[in-house]
Amino acid sequence: MSDDRSPVDGTTGEESGTADKTAADGPRAEGPGVADRPGESFQRATRYERQSLRGWRLDWEQQPSDHKEYPADGRVPLPEPLRDDGPGLWSLLQRRRSERRYAQEGLTLAELGQVLWAGDGMTLVGADMAFRSAPSAGALYPIETYVAVHRVADLAAGVWHYDVRRHALDPVRTGDVRVETARAALDQQIALTADAVLLWTAVFARTTWKYPQRGYRYMYMEAGHIAQNTALAALGLGLATCQIAALYDDEANALVGADGGRESVLYMSTLARRRETTREPRS
Repeated sequence: MSDDRSPVDGTTGEESGTADKTAADGPRAEGPGVADRPGESFQRATRYERQSLRGWRLDWEQQPSDHKEYPADGRVPLPEPLRDDGPGLWSLLQRRRSERRYAQEGLTLAELGQVLWAGDGMTLVGADMAFRSAPSAGALYPIETYVAVHRVADLAAGVWHYDVRRHALDPVRTGDVRVETARAALDQQIALTADAVLLWTAVFARTTWKYPQRGYRYMYMEAGHIAQNTALAALGLGLATCQIAALYDDEANALVGADGGRESVLYMSTLARRRETTREPRS
């Protein structure tokens, strides 16, 4: 449990990566009362079994788009990302940590753009398909990236959407959203003091169009793929991240304008300039 204090009520919030301390939250055998444990019900309901798995036809005319489009007004192009001569992967894996103390000196637009591209950016555009830095089941790409900007040079504070096709940011709302972001992140101070917070949503129909209920598993996995890319890219730039799965869903959705039904926030991550410290950050 972190010693970070809530920006709202002074209580200590849960942080991603904190071990559960309640034995009752561990795996349980099947039996009465399972309906009261939706996580276990979900795991069972989305299993594939050889004896019962059947094929289905895809309605290609109803396939959802693999990206969101926002109006061009206020769009901010991002600097072209670096694609070669970066830091060594093995070294980054060795050094990756979840860091919770930040210098609060701000990011450059180029740094933010590099991290966004590494997370889930375009790597190759073909005649009928575009490839990205993170894998996606069926190349359906259900994850959208939003950024709550607190301190980024040449970028107004507020919430921005990453336009993956154009490598640009589109404004969703402007203004100081630090407290609102921290409240959505289960009142965690790190979401208040970071220079920016990334929020990943899933547009569910993109994946369930092809993989009905099983697809929900895939979307959570894909958010994890993107978050790991983000963490390694940030470290390669000398920046810090801490991934956040503990969040108030409705508040996080309201922050980015998601309805919570067709699109919902799955995962978050801080992004900030590192504060030099002699204390070893937790994994």
